Amino acid sequence: MFIYQINKELHLKLLDITDVDRLFQLVHSNRIHLRKWLSWIDDTEKPADTKRFIEGTMEKFADNKGFETGIYYRGELAGVIGVHQLDHRNKQTSIGYWLGEKFQGKGIITKAVSTYLQYLFETREFNRVEIRCAKRNKKSQAIPERLGFTKEGTIRQCEWLYDRYVDHVVYSLLKEEYDLMK
Repeated sequence: MFIYQINKELHLKLLDITDVDRLFQLVHSNRIHLRKWLSWIDDTEKPADTKRFIEGTMEKFADNKGFETGIYYRGELAGVIGVHQLDHRNKQTSIGYWLGEKFQGKGIITKAVSTYLQYLFETREFNRVEIRCAKRNKKSQAIPERLGFTKEGTIRQCEWLYDRYVDHVVYSLLKEEYDLMK
């Protein structure tokens, strides 16, 4: 079991089957909050749906194509952060994240993304990390802005979110920029 301790209150744990019930409950109890920005919420109706998701993340990790970790705050599962796809040839990837509503505003995601950046740039020697956020999701956009990412532009109507298309803002950070910030 992979666990990375960020600080006394916060750690990341590679998702595995032992997380199914906790993750399903977190999604279920935050359904209205998460549905504003995540298109997969309605597809998570029962623990078996969460189990399939976790099995897929475990397979992705085993194939060295990406990984998802649970974000634990004071011992409680608070959300998930992961890399969508590791592009080894071009040394680039993208990060996605979400938190349960009661965990927002504590700096949790900023610390988790910082930890991922350190791993991706220093250990994996990647060159580019991207974060995409819905244009109206200001809380999610604040993370890359706070961490020194460059806002590259907007991808118009790129995601169907239940009843409408939403635009995404694209942010990126390059290894050379990360090195200057250290």
